[in-house]
Parts: sequence; structure tokens; C-alpha cells
Amino acid sequence: MSDDNQIYLPESFTALYVPPGKIKPSIGHHEMAERYELCEDLANLLTEQAANMQFTLGITEEVVLEQCEQGLLAEPSVVSPVEARWVVCRLAELLNWPMASLLQSTPPEDPAA
Repeated sequence: MSDDNQIYLPESFTALYVPPGKIKPSIGHHEMAERYELCEDLANLLTEQAANMQFTLGITEEVVLEQCEQGLLAEPSVVSPVEARWVVCRLAELLNWPMASLLQSTPPEDPAA
């Protein structure tokens, strides 16, 4: 069995690639698995930095998450806007921070879309 078949892709991530009104993702499973691994790694790498920002700067978790999202979108960006939003939501989940404001706001437009 290949490694590709062993990677669990959360529905929240696969949904990023399903166009409105469609049921099939716009990219293949292998590419989606690679994108997921990148985004999951980014979220995990940002946990310590985000916690330190919140503590040392004395800012709210919401502000930290907004700044992380802006940083992920800065050029040259390795993630799309919807992937950046997923990363910060995953970061909030890993840190047990509230993410209601992220889920209620619209992610920035994807210029490549």
C-alpha cells in the first residue's frame, strides 16, 4: 500500500478544493495530500511562535491569528488564501484558541482563481 493511501485528509481540507455546486475536488488526491501535509506542517510550526506572540506582545488570540494569516499571504506565498485560512483555523485548534471570528469572516480572494 502506498503512503498516499494512508494519509487521512480531513473533510475541512478537502472541501477547499471542491468548487461550489460540484462534488469532485478540482485537484487529484496525490496533489491534495501534498498540499495538506504542507498546511498541517505550517500550522504545527506556527504554534510556538503564535503562543510567544500572544504572551510577549500582550495581544489577543484573535489578533495573533489575523497576523499569522497576513504573514502566510505575504509574497512570495506558498499557500493560497483559502489554505492560509485553513492553516490559521488549524493553528487555533492546536492551541485551543477561539476561532469563531475566523469562521464568520470571508477569506481573502484567491487571485489565481
